[in-house]
Amino acid sequence: MRNFDNLTEREVLALAISLEEEDARIYDDLAAALQKEHPEAADEFRRLRADEDGHRHRLLDLFRERFGDHVPLVRRHHVRGFVHREPVWPDRPPTPDEARRRAELMEVETRRFYEAAAARATDARTRQLLGDLAEEERKHARVAEALPTTAPEDDAAARRKLFVLQVVQPGLAGLMDGSVSTLAPLFAAAFATRNSWDTFLVGLAASLGAGISMGFAEALSDDGSLTGRGRPFARGFVCGLMTTVGGIGHTLPYLIPDYRVATWLAVAVVLVELVVIAWVRHRFMDSSWGRSLFQVVLGGLLVFLTGVLIGSS
Repeated sequence: MRNFDNLTEREVLALAISLEEEDARIYDDLAAALQKEHPEAADEFRRLRADEDGHRHRLLDLFRERFGDHVPLVRRHHVRGFVHREPVWPDRPPTPDEARRRAELMEVETRRFYEAAAARATDARTRQLLGDLAEEERKHARVAEALPTTAPEDDAAARRKLFVLQVVQPGLAGLMDGSVSTLAPLFAAAFATRNSWDTFLVGLAASLGAGISMGFAEALSDDGSLTGRGRPFARGFVCGLMTTVGGIGHTLPYLIPDYRVATWLAVAVVLVELVVIAWVRHRFMDSSWGRSLFQVVLGGLLVFLTGVLIGSS
């Protein structure tokens, strides 16, 4: 994976071509998924797909003029700073609201990419084309906002999207890692030493270490310039803090001298943490309550049993 700032203009144009190809495919998939129940919305997505095809042809023409016929394979997952885009699964067709929100995020991200690429382009024709495409993607974002919907969009909804992207996602990632990854060392220490204070020290070290590690990982994942995920250090702080909180929660009971009482209390705290994580996923990440609870509890149970088995051996 490379940083965006390290790409040459040839690689930037190749990346832009692949982005337009991917966006066109996604719009075509959304149109097909909406066709049966929402044909008017499907037609709008086909129009967006046609526009993306037009963008791709203009980029290809410029690329051939400058660099020849061979377009190197450079895709979004090769460059740090892009949000992963999920496929449109045919067994779970999106609602018009979901499709519209997805289109808005796609267009905003692509616009940011073109603006950043145009700002560092040295060739006049490349700079002009990238700037024009940024403006067209801005218009596409407005088109996406006007797509048929059952829930009117307002400023509060836009702020909620940013809050989820910049705070909830890194915080949830940290909480999940802190709550789950520290279970094994904590309970392994508890069953191996049968000493509350020693277990507390292990849990504290695991929680702080995981918080520092996750904080740096999140801050270094991207600079937010292409994704709109906010300032990297703010995201890193949120992620690191929530990771530490997730581990400290079930570590604090081991301040109780009786390690058996402390262990039962720690298990109860873990259950509360897992339910909270499942609720946050359901509330902010559009994940079903039952599935979230099952996945989180299953993961936590496996890590817990790992710690118990190692500590008891």
